Amino acid sequence: MSRSRRGVVVTMVALTGCGQPADVVFTGGAVWTGTGATASAVAVRDGRIQAVGTDGEIERLAGPATERVALAGRLVVPGLMDNHTHFIAGGFELAGVQLRDAATPAAFVRRIAEFARQHPDEWILGGTWDHELWGGELPRREWIDSVTPQTPVFVSRLDGHMALANSRALELAAVTAQTPDPPGGTIVRAADGQLTGILKDAAQLLVFRVVPEPSPTDLDRALDAALRHAVARGVTHVTDMGSWEGLETYQRAAAAGRLPLRVYAAVPIATWERLATYVARHGRGDDRLRWGAVKGFVDGSLGSTTAWFYQPYADAPATTGLMVEDTATLRRQILAADSAGLHVMVHAIGDRANDWLLDVFAAARAASGRTDQRFRIEHAQHLTRAAIARFGPEGVIPSMQPYHAIDDGRWAEKRIGPERLETTYAFRDLLDHGVRLTFGSDWTVAPLDPLYGIYAAVTRRTLDGANPDGWVPSQKITVEEALAAYTHHSAYADYLDDVLGTLEPGKYADLVVLGENILAIDPERIDQVPVVLTMVHGEVVYRRP
Repeated sequence: MSRSRRGVVVTMVALTGCGQPADVVFTGGAVWTGTGATASAVAVRDGRIQAVGTDGEIERLAGPATERVALAGRLVVPGLMDNHTHFIAGGFELAGVQLRDAATPAAFVRRIAEFARQHPDEWILGGTWDHELWGGELPRREWIDSVTPQTPVFVSRLDGHMALANSRALELAAVTAQTPDPPGGTIVRAADGQLTGILKDAAQLLVFRVVPEPSPTDLDRALDAALRHAVARGVTHVTDMGSWEGLETYQRAAAAGRLPLRVYAAVPIATWERLATYVARHGRGDDRLRWGAVKGFVDGSLGSTTAWFYQPYADAPATTGLMVEDTATLRRQILAADSAGLHVMVHAIGDRANDWLLDVFAAARAASGRTDQRFRIEHAQHLTRAAIARFGPEGVIPSMQPYHAIDDGRWAEKRIGPERLETTYAFRDLLDHGVRLTFGSDWTVAPLDPLYGIYAAVTRRTLDGANPDGWVPSQKITVEEALAAYTHHSAYADYLDDVLGTLEPGKYADLVVLGENILAIDPERIDQVPVVLTMVHGEVVYRRP
């Protein structure tokens, strides 16, 4: 359905639903509509918002068969939309080795050893370790070789931009001390030239290419696990930075009626021609499962010292980061994908990477003559002040993940010094420049929980407790602004703002009931508020036990 036709349908549904009994009414609470209107109750009919108003107004729409939900003062918000996930990978992570909170090298080794004993014939993948928890020393293959002599291990840092391989995995991948660094990647070596087991960015592909491919059944199970995890956290829509096999997995789930939330599935920008052909033949899906977006990379990450900056790293002065892809190649891909009518989303973290990408987006816009591409910069973490001023006028959307701020804030200053921190995770400055700021998690890099993200954006209190008043507190935003970034700004970023993102008559009934009114409580407690109910298209897909 075209965007203009879809808007006509919304109007018709809102009109024809008037006077008919609601399927469900929510009364006796607070309703954050996202439009500025105040309300205490909501009516749902035929998968859409029928009405929003006072308890009395909504009660009049209830009939004998209407389900009544007593809110008891709880808060209703539009469905929470996660703008950036690695969703199916997250499903695999739920069943994999858990290293995210391993706070010492001993705990890191112990967990891998235990997992290897329980799964003796499997590759050990995932993990999402964080070496900053034990002071910043990178793990080495010698730590785990003795406990995994025959089990290949390739466990990633939480940001996905470097991973540790044990000797068995390096052997299977034929990576030796003589293997040269691939373009866009680094094989980390010890002082004597021997491999440490750490591979950064594109160098990870040397091992990933020999990891067995998951079967369709494996993928389906991982997706099912991820879906259960998401709806229990109030997530009603995800943008997945995925793959073609991921898209096929979503299509199987949708065809079988196993997709309780909405998905916008992106594929790698290097495959833009394949996607353009696919869209021409099959369209772009529907509002439950959509495609038509491509995802690219400019640089790496701050934690891996591979984000691309103008100035060297304070703690690694020999480097300014990496361009993960040849810039001439990536520029051609962006312009070509845009000219084919595809939605372009590109990862950029360092200040130089963001400036470069803004320039390329401007060139693409000039070449096409269009103004509604809704180009997205994924992460947009470290910006120059000039870049902050460009996003709004140039219509570029910063797709950011606020939990990263309270995570990175524990150690970012040692990487880039105090001056560059002032425009790091610049939520306040971007909003003040009229930018449509959109939020997500980057799961599995960070937890798939929008309430954690709202807490992070509002308080900016780092995970180590060292910044009780907020890390770079000038960049704090309000709870309502954070909710907007998880709802109608995210809907706009995915071309869904005419049917999602606010609670208005005629829009889809995607909504979440929170256990407390996060607009009224101490923001420092927001991350503790439970999700009571999640509804997608008028169907309750999660109810808290």
